Amino acid sequence: MTDESADQFKILLGRLNVLIVEDEAIISFLIEDMLLELGCRSVTNVAGIPEALSAIDEGCPDVAVLDVNLDGQEVYPIAERLKSSGVPFVFTTGYGSDGLKPEWAHMPVVQKPFRADMLAKALLAVLASAQSS
Repeated sequence: MTDESADQFKILLGRLNVLIVEDEAIISFLIEDMLLELGCRSVTNVAGIPEALSAIDEGCPDVAVLDVNLDGQEVYPIAERLKSSGVPFVFTTGYGSDGLKPEWAHMPVVQKPFRADMLAKALLAVLASAQSS
């Protein structure tokens, strides 16, 4: 990522509170580091569905990053809650868009492994889409 694009992402993502739902701690921390490097204001990490739903209830994030498979459980109950709350989100998975259920296939997917600029572009796309709705 160039310094210029990093600065642009920081301007666009700098005020965001982000929820990460990822069951692999090392991946969760890697995503957190990426988001903080991109300038996000705060990041909340959770590993499971109950914790994610509680975090949403306690204070809706501005945007979320959802791993599709949480230790064998699908993340879709969280996606439903975010959708009904008007919170944009992106999915992450090693399977790309093929790893999503058909009803979610229209949602942005960041395929693992990914770089910070790929995540930033996906987040900016869902935020722009949410603002135009």
